[in-house]
Amino acid sequence: MGLRDDLERFREVGEERREDLEEFISYGDLGGSGANSINIPIKVVDLPEFAYDVRDRGGVGQGQGGTPDVGQPVGQPQPGDGDEEGDPGEEGADHEYYQMDPEEFAQELDEQLGLDLEPKGKEVIEEIEGDFTDVTRTGPNSTLDFERLFKEGLKRKLSMDFDEEYVREALKVEGKDAEDVFRWARDQNILVSWAWVDDAYGDIPEEERGKWSSFEEMDENVEQTTTLQRIRRDGLREVPFRREDERYRHPEIIEKKEKNVVVVNIRDVSGSMREKKRELVERTFTPLDWYLTGKYDNAEFVYIAHDAEAWEVEREEFFGIRSGGGTKISSAYELAAAILEEEYPWHEWNRYVFAAGDSENSSNDTTENVVPLMEQIPANLHAYVETQPGGNAINATHAEEVERALGDSGNVVVARVSRPEDVIDAIYDILSTEDDDQ
Repeated sequence: MGLRDDLERFREVGEERREDLEEFISYGDLGGSGANSINIPIKVVDLPEFAYDVRDRGGVGQGQGGTPDVGQPVGQPQPGDGDEEGDPGEEGADHEYYQMDPEEFAQELDEQLGLDLEPKGKEVIEEIEGDFTDVTRTGPNSTLDFERLFKEGLKRKLSMDFDEEYVREALKVEGKDAEDVFRWARDQNILVSWAWVDDAYGDIPEEERGKWSSFEEMDENVEQTTTLQRIRRDGLREVPFRREDERYRHPEIIEKKEKNVVVVNIRDVSGSMREKKRELVERTFTPLDWYLTGKYDNAEFVYIAHDAEAWEVEREEFFGIRSGGGTKISSAYELAAAILEEEYPWHEWNRYVFAAGDSENSSNDTTENVVPLMEQIPANLHAYVETQPGGNAINATHAEEVERALGDSGNVVVARVSRPEDVIDAIYDILSTEDDDQ
């Protein structure tokens, strides 16, 4: 293998690792990984190396045609070096693994399946001060928002200011008194007060009264300047601040929320749940547990087994239990509801309720009990995984009844797994169904 081929091989590593992950979930030994350390078997990557041209002949310790002459041949397979010759070895082979933590596992699964689950923070664990973006009407002088105060005063200045000299000339129109000038100014949208006009009228010298025969004549001969023109000419001499314009800056209070999740795993352990069905449950639930552990700051798990009755178990027992009893799925949801209500309040915890079985249930239990219980338990997502390796049995109707009753609710999904190859699709169906409004 040449250097160029090896470089191309490196480009394929990422794609191969995704294939390794999918193969591991479907067929690998899930029990070889722990809750916080996941060992993914991978293909060995050949590192780049330099090789002699295969067209060269001869070499150290080689005779004609590659037949050894003297000494041990170089570069030829020897008995025990490979699988074709020699006695079988007694030592076990070393397998290569890529070790992931749940966070990296979740990221890889997101990339492979195109998921975009954004965990929600619920429980407030800390309040911190952010930027000074909030304002109030009171506060210490050091936090006074002077820029805002100045802008409010300036807007008032621009809206109320008028050309005093122009209005004074109007007071010199023959036969017009202060009241006449005030009404004229208002008609011209000049926001002058009555008090100002009255005072200014009294200050006009007697000899200047009658200077203009009409307002029209005055306007033709006197140029009115705008507020901006006067500011440029005379500068901004004063800004009319008012108490109601004052605002004091306060830091925004940011609630830091911990992303807590509780996952309730429910499994049918009745007599009909034989080994292949149990294995499919484990292959689906275990990656889901790893994924949600990687997504949330704090993840806790509840494991409930049921036949006609339900009981809480440890994870080590969950996938191996088998009983000979009947089936009443609602017993598990009743226990789940009690545990969630007592230990994991909805306002503090994200909730996932995952159940699995072969869809066999006691008569009318699904419609009369399970569906109402699922509606009553607040959760980000309810999922039921049907495991029927040999195809549906005649009385395996639970999944269909749940789907018919709750399929449009936005946070309920039914997935069907009949063989290991179906697991990846089931995981995608489950994780892509969560309702953003939950």
